Amino acid sequence: MSLSIQLRARQSLALTPRMQQSVRLLQLSSLEFQQELRTALDTNPFLEYDGQQPDEAAAPAEQADGAIGEAEPVIAGSVDGGATEAMTDTSASDRDEPMSGISDEPYGRGSRSNNDVDGSDPADWARMQPTLREQLHEALRMNRLSGRDREVAQLVIDALDDDGYLRQTLEELAAAVPMEPALTEEELRVALRLVQSLDRPGLAARSLSECLALQLDALDEDTPCRAVAREVVQHHLERLARREQAELQKQIGCSADDLRVACALIRKLDPKPGSHFGIAEDNYVVPDVIVRQVKNKWTVAINPAVLPRARLHRRYAELFAQSAGASHSPLAQQLQEARWLIRNAQQRFDTIQRVAECIVTHQKAFFQYGEIALKPLVLRDVADELGLHESTISRATGNKYMATPRGIFEFKHFFPRELGTESGGTCSAAAVRALLKEMIAAENVRDPLSDVTLAKMLAEQGVLVARRTVAKYRHLMKVPPAELRRQL
Repeated sequence: MSLSIQLRARQSLALTPRMQQSVRLLQLSSLEFQQELRTALDTNPFLEYDGQQPDEAAAPAEQADGAIGEAEPVIAGSVDGGATEAMTDTSASDRDEPMSGISDEPYGRGSRSNNDVDGSDPADWARMQPTLREQLHEALRMNRLSGRDREVAQLVIDALDDDGYLRQTLEELAAAVPMEPALTEEELRVALRLVQSLDRPGLAARSLSECLALQLDALDEDTPCRAVAREVVQHHLERLARREQAELQKQIGCSADDLRVACALIRKLDPKPGSHFGIAEDNYVVPDVIVRQVKNKWTVAINPAVLPRARLHRRYAELFAQSAGASHSPLAQQLQEARWLIRNAQQRFDTIQRVAECIVTHQKAFFQYGEIALKPLVLRDVADELGLHESTISRATGNKYMATPRGIFEFKHFFPRELGTESGGTCSAAAVRALLKEMIAAENVRDPLSDVTLAKMLAEQGVLVARRTVAKYRHLMKVPPAELRRQL
């Protein structure tokens, strides 16, 4: 066994800290980017909020570069002194311009500064909803109750599941809460009836049957076939699920027409009434770009609400550059990071806008005709056209959203995969889903179209897809199979 020392040369690619920050900022969503910016503003003394109003932000750059002051934007490399070379890589084209957007009435009022609590913010796009329990507690306050009765009703509300059901028995609920005198099931039953009447019919039900019955009881007494529907939900839900129409008619003793009307009435009921409250996940989207049609031309602009109101603090930077030993101070790194952040943030929005403009150019027909006009598009096509790497396009389209006259869509929505046609051409998967949606919407509800029939109808229009592909797209559109769509 022998020991030896060898030297080997090896080449490898390594990202500079600035490039790493640029890549990380690009893949963040708009809300994550705003959080990143706020953290930097709170920790870096060389960054400040840009308090300019939208009309001030639109002023020419040459007017802003006249005098030195706290409200002035700083140009990268404009600070003189021996520490400048050590702190930044200056270039004539790099500018740390204030990145403030121009407000627009339909979409927002611009970003807010650190002291402006009345301005808009990306969080303003969130639609806050009270939770189920908050809504019921608020409704309970409107009732005049004794202290004990109110406490028992609050106990019932807190025991509800998120979908609005009470899955604990009254006996278990009474035993779980020690009260003096002891809580009785009768008290809980009275409180339960009160909670069931506070808001949407069907809440605080102990079973699906009770939930549907409560909703039927809330309908007008002259509602056609309400009594038949109530009999079905109370005693024959399993037969209804198995579509045993003849047996149902025999057990209830009603006509076929009355049973059909009752079943249609039951289908309109909500089996989970609590799901309408407090939707905490995916309840808002902040668009990164806004697409409008101006003089028959589709234009793309960055959403003013997400533009960062941040800039380099010019006076602090100049005072620091003039100080002795600035190049060796720990603050030199923070000044460098501040410049990098401003440049990389601007580059982030430039890249997002370029990608959005390329998408709009390729999918122009979508904005005119809708989903059916979406063309096949892959990330490589956009990367080749813009001269960027495919991974950059992937980061620029992930968690980014586009506000259009047809709604808000994720960037990746405009990259449907390619399907072949009978003529040898191609169409997008999104267009096929749009065709399926139109076919299903126009079908006879008493004889709905099966997946095989839908595949044949698509083939007649030149689109060749397998039955399992139709089933997959139907599932993605949350459309039940033909057996469950049939109405008697």
